[in-house]
Amino acid sequence: MSQLPRLGAALVLSLTAATVHAVGLTRAWVSGIGDDANPCARTAPCKTFAGAQAKTAPGGEITAIDAGSYGVVTITQALTINGEGSVATISAPGLNAITVNAGPNDRVVLRNLSINGVNTGLSGIRYLSGKELVVTNVSIRGFTQSGIEMAVAGGGNLHVLDSVISNSTGAASIANSVGMDLESGNGLGLVTLDNVRLQGLNNGLVVGANTRVTATDSVFSSNVSNGILASASTAVVNVADSQIAFNALVGVNASVAGATIRLAANHIYNNTQGVTIAAGATVSSDGNNRVAGNGSSTSPNGTITVE
Repeated sequence: MSQLPRLGAALVLSLTAATVHAVGLTRAWVSGIGDDANPCARTAPCKTFAGAQAKTAPGGEITAIDAGSYGVVTITQALTINGEGSVATISAPGLNAITVNAGPNDRVVLRNLSINGVNTGLSGIRYLSGKELVVTNVSIRGFTQSGIEMAVAGGGNLHVLDSVISNSTGAASIANSVGMDLESGNGLGLVTLDNVRLQGLNNGLVVGANTRVTATDSVFSSNVSNGILASASTAVVNVADSQIAFNALVGVNASVAGATIRLAANHIYNNTQGVTIAAGATVSSDGNNRVAGNGSSTSPNGTITVE
């Protein structure tokens, strides 16, 4: 009889440990010298983001101990991936680096990452579903399709801060690359850019169906085609305090009827064409943009009004 209490206590401890393992870690760790067979603790880190996600609770965080190279990952839950002070690396030749396919109420945060497609990768970040995606201090380069692609069926929120998306325009494999390619299905895609550089691409920013973008303090420069392209009748782009320069085709292009671009306090310099406006499209200005040194340019066809 005296052994029964000890057996009961052991059973409780065993069940508690199993429950903790099933729930997952609130903070998991990865290292370039880790192993996905490890429990992802600080002293026994995993090796890949995918391996760590499997052991992380929804809403938890994966933190990189060193720069490492952490492999491609599909994110299916609320999650933060943090490269910490080391700026963790993902190398994705021939692949998509990060795919966000999360739940309708999930928030995903990506920060302090260097994502390299090695000039053969597909897209750096694909945002397919999830309530919100936040990208902070991320460098994306060398992808043949998009640096960041948003293709959400039911709407979503994308926020990109302090980040750079770039390529070498001389590489044939990335001739059609887009810095940010954004569209939404039934719901609205709402996007904010703050201190973002889109440069050395085919197109810098492409805004498609049912998407509204506000960009501030950003650079759209040295792209083969367009710096900013509103390519759908339901696209709305607001750009303020930004540089739009040295684009080989057009700096600001509202390319289809119904597309709307609003400009305030921007510098639009040295593009082959500064601003182009398709019939039925609108490019509005509050009158304080500086447009100079372009091969040609169309004057904005409206002024800012209260809507």
